[in-house]
Amino acid sequence: MGAGTSLLVDLLLAASFTDVTILDVSERALEVVRERLGERATGATLIHADLLTWAPQRRFDVWHDRAVFHFLTTADERARYVRLAESSVPPGGALVVATFAPDGPTQCSGLPVRRYDAAGLTAEFGVGFDLIHSEREEHLTPSGAVQPFTWVLLRRVTSAEPDRGSLWPS
Repeated sequence: MGAGTSLLVDLLLAASFTDVTILDVSERALEVVRERLGERATGATLIHADLLTWAPQRRFDVWHDRAVFHFLTTADERARYVRLAESSVPPGGALVVATFAPDGPTQCSGLPVRRYDAAGLTAEFGVGFDLIHSEREEHLTPSGAVQPFTWVLLRRVTSAEPDRGSLWPS
């Protein structure tokens, strides 16, 4: 689970972001990214780890997850993920999460998944995050199948009085 061989890191580095971290459980996926980036790989931190057992040594202003959360099918796995996000994203930070929509597939790569609408996905993250934006995407796979996704943008808060931080307009 993780970044896989996504091109997002390439796009972020090309846009002059200088503090980019990607994580994946597959060392091979990280090797593919490292090879593809070449010299630009020095601008990114690539971490080989299982997200649910990972202990980050820092916080991240933006956390992006496209299609990891929906593989977490037990309450314990989801609770560990939420605790990790709460401890890793500072107040005012952003959490971007995409999962299969309610009418999306029930399995991916032979594994069961959970499907969410925006309200259900936001509820998984509880009072630690506020919903800022949601949308539906109909992703076209290489085989031509349509996979509906739910995307949410959540803002990290720490109390009943939200800390708006520097990422959000007043």
